Amino acid sequence: MKHRVLFCCGINQNFMNATAEEAKQVWEATREMLQGIDGLPGLTILGIMDDDRIQVGPSLAAPWTFYIMADVEDYESIVEACNFFRTTPVGDGTYKLWKYCRVEARIGRELVVPE
Repeated sequence: MKHRVLFCCGINQNFMNATAEEAKQVWEATREMLQGIDGLPGLTILGIMDDDRIQVGPSLAAPWTFYIMADVEDYESIVEACNFFRTTPVGDGTYKLWKYCRVEARIGRELVVPE
């Protein structure tokens, strides 16, 4: 059964406190994380939305900083996508991406608008 998943991603205070160089390294790690998610078999990213232009400061809960909408074939792939936040190194690898941002996945099904 295919799942429609909304990955809700929030930047936290550690990112807000980062130096310019550290923030650049976080952005690089975020790029790697997004590419990793995009490369998962059975996962198709439908779109990514970033609302950082109208939200200032960390995201402790909704509204989030950015969202990834995807169709995912199985639950384990959803878990694997979330795990990229735990495992993607930032800079020299002392810290992982989850020091700077968080993710929560909302799992549902595609809702088709009736004609």
